[in-house]
Amino acid sequence: MVVVTAMLQVEDLSLSFGGLRVLDGLSFSVRPRGICALIGPNGAGKTSLFNCVSRLYRPAAGRIFVDGAEITSIRPHEAVRYGVARTFQNLALFPTLSVRENVLCGAQGRTRSGMLAAMVRTPATRREEARLGEECERALAVTDLGAVADVPAGALPFGVQKRVELARAIMAAPRLLLLDEPANGLDTDEVGALSRMLRSIAADLGVTILLVEHHIGMVVGLSDHVVVLDLGRKIAEGTPGEVTTDPAVVDAYLGDAL
Repeated sequence: MVVVTAMLQVEDLSLSFGGLRVLDGLSFSVRPRGICALIGPNGAGKTSLFNCVSRLYRPAAGRIFVDGAEITSIRPHEAVRYGVARTFQNLALFPTLSVRENVLCGAQGRTRSGMLAAMVRTPATRREEARLGEECERALAVTDLGAVADVPAGALPFGVQKRVELARAIMAAPRLLLLDEPANGLDTDEVGALSRMLRSIAADLGVTILLVEHHIGMVVGLSDHVVVLDLGRKIAEGTPGEVTTDPAVVDAYLGDAL
């Protein structure tokens, strides 16, 4: 029996746009149920890596594995079948739809009923709707959105909208959750609440989290592993304490921030 020791395995990944090398031989892994932070200066290749893992970009070289299965060449819409879900740096909600409706959209790639079955509302379709409705209520509860479930998403404060996007990603039933700057635009209290929420999601739902984040305080307090990029290359990895005291990381990224 093969024992999978990494939920995400990136092997010698390279990506170029024209003559610009965005990722250069990048390799690292994230253990199951771990919380790994990806940090580095702007232009380091962090979001490009996310786009490779979520299959929006096709790397020039290298391989990507999720839970032991290679996903390097799958189509973007197939990523959810392998347990990959993500949020984006900029919100991508449907502002006129309710919070509940936005969250339910996250299950789109998991529905089995075809158009005809949905139109005639077969028993299988009704069972699926009931199951997804229950899962939606759990996602709303995990992200503390139950009280605003019927409010249009566009009418809510920015910090709450970020949680709506998180709940929508949870509805994809991910094993690997990619979060692109989840703390961006949040105040100190909101960052603390988000960190506690993500810790609970990883532990209680068994989800592995990889996040890109510039909020170093959040990275240090939340993650158990950190990978540092600069100009598309990995310059350090380890525990938060190890990387934040690494001279190469301080010189390339942290400076006097700590």
